[in-house]
Amino acid sequence: MAPIVSVADLSKTYASGFVALKGVSLDIRPKEIFALLGPNGAGKTTLISIICGIVTPSGGRVTVAGKDIVRDYRATRAMIGLVPQELTTDAFATVRDTVTLSRGLFGKRADAGFVEKVLRELSLWDKKDARTMELSGGMKRRLMIAKALVHEPQILFLDEPTAGVDVELRHDMWRLVRSLRADGVTIILTTHYIDEAEEMADRVGVINHGELVLVEEKNELMRKLGRKQLTLQLSSPITAIPAALADYRLELGAGGCEITYTYDTQAERTGITALLRDLRQAGVRFKDLSTSQSSLEDIFVNLVSTRQ
Repeated sequence: MAPIVSVADLSKTYASGFVALKGVSLDIRPKEIFALLGPNGAGKTTLISIICGIVTPSGGRVTVAGKDIVRDYRATRAMIGLVPQELTTDAFATVRDTVTLSRGLFGKRADAGFVEKVLRELSLWDKKDARTMELSGGMKRRLMIAKALVHEPQILFLDEPTAGVDVELRHDMWRLVRSLRADGVTIILTTHYIDEAEEMADRVGVINHGELVLVEEKNELMRKLGRKQLTLQLSSPITAIPAALADYRLELGAGGCEITYTYDTQAERTGITALLRDLRQAGVRFKDLSTSQSSLEDIFVNLVSTRQ
């Protein structure tokens, strides 16, 4: 299947000399939810802004549905909806007028019924006649999404869409994103909330210092880079790990009542069987055990910290 967005060797250097992107190449599949992760200043917003035609690249090429974003700007931009980080609306316009105007700016014929549908889906219909200056921060965020959706885009960019909003609104947006994907919309999401990517994304990209560190299926990324830990609750506390167990690099915690063993999920052997045998021989008894796997956040922090 051909990508709906294709980025090839994209670079951006600003007039100040700051290099925001360095040879980024990326293909986005139709109807997927793609999460782009990275620390502040990593290049996430610059990448999105170039694809959306807001920022001019220094080099490279971007196509949307096979069309070049420079040569076919109007056609490609009409396929894209963008929810930026900043809340930019006319403070004195009503909610309904704001959304209606946004639809017209993309050359779409007036459709009061569709405007109503979008506002209802975002729980904004009751506020349709309110001026945007009267809305709460969460409602303004919903309005930005309504503006991005009202011209019926095939691709939706969400740049930190839930920054500063409450948990309830975040969950509402997660439900909306899944609904949009089910309707055939491709979603590209940047977020600081790792749980957001872990909850929703099909694939994850990590960008740092303007370079795309990796792109991977979320589940495969967690399988390949995630660590598992075996935690043993000891029958009685110990003051130190026995010397005979040094090779396992165990961690002693909970006041000497707990031992943690970290192992590689990709290794041919986990070493657990040998560990349990050696614990018994060393006279260390345990009453319970549990396992846990590292989260996407653990993986992200590790990836970024190793590339500083």
